[in-house]
Amino acid sequence: MYLYVHEDKTVEDLPEELIKIVKELTHVMDLELSPERKLAREDVLLVIENLEEKGFYLQMPPDPLKPHLHYGD
Repeated sequence: MYLYVHEDKTVEDLPEELIKIVKELTHVMDLELSPERKLAREDVLLVIENLEEKGFYLQMPPDPLKPHLHYGD
């Protein structure tokens, strides 16, 4: 899973329920998102909207029982 966090937020700003779900966090990368940028498995506009409204976006792994052939699964 990936947890996108708005650049103005810290782990302390995230909801306690979310922290319980993700457990330990590891910083992987910084991304500059824009409507023109493509993400591999998420709609960038949905991610941006959630970052602006909630301050975070949780991307869960794809369901292995529902392959997305257009993604190459």
